[in-house]
Amino acid sequence: MFKEYNMNQVILPLDFAYQLQENDIAFAVHSLVESILEEAFTAFQRGTGCPAYHPKMMMKIILCAYTQSTFSGRKIEALLEDSIRMMWLAQGYTPSYQTINRFRVHPAAQELLRQCFTQFRYQLVEEKLIDDEAIFIDGTKIEANANKFTFVWKKSILRYSASLVEKSNQLYEELLAQDIIPAITRENAEELSSEELEEITQALSRMVDQYDEQIEAAEDAKVQKQLRAARNTPKQYRKTFQNFQARKA
Repeated sequence: MFKEYNMNQVILPLDFAYQLQENDIAFAVHSLVESILEEAFTAFQRGTGCPAYHPKMMMKIILCAYTQSTFSGRKIEALLEDSIRMMWLAQGYTPSYQTINRFRVHPAAQELLRQCFTQFRYQLVEEKLIDDEAIFIDGTKIEANANKFTFVWKKSILRYSASLVEKSNQLYEELLAQDIIPAITRENAEELSSEELEEITQALSRMVDQYDEQIEAAEDAKVQKQLRAARNTPKQYRKTFQNFQARKA
């Protein structure tokens, strides 16, 4: 047994508001825009041409689309045909994406949208939907270049900072124990600074350069092989300390 389903039966249009949940975001947007004084919309009036869509309606559909992370004019236009809350706010009107985009670039609309952001938060606090001390930030990550350390989470910094200090100190002590580089003057015995990491890296680079010169001067292939093997150690340490520098920065 199936529920009644007949595409050929004519049904009367119903108020879309009855199909929305009581706490739907559309009601909050509707209440916010309706609370704006009429004087704020006088800048949109015009005396000639085809009557324009009411600016309150335009504000509502734009704000509601923003709450759904929809910012494209074309996608907002599509929501007016698919979304029940958008159909209710627009009351059946379907402005094109060009009309939507022209409205929101209007200087008066931009100022209203800016003020609505502040007012909307105040309204949510008044209705106890969010805490007064609540602060919301965007989680978008935008990396400026190919350096993998240009964007990091704060928690990652706190988690790996102690590990970085411990590993860099340990490797520095190994370098001294193996007489690979001479000791450097340290300001803090517990943690290597960025400048000190740079100094260690440069010392290792000089060691690698010395091996390069010896390899080039050596004529015996066996000797060259031994020098290359010995050069691997400072090269690996140099790469590690270069990594430490980037993480430290």
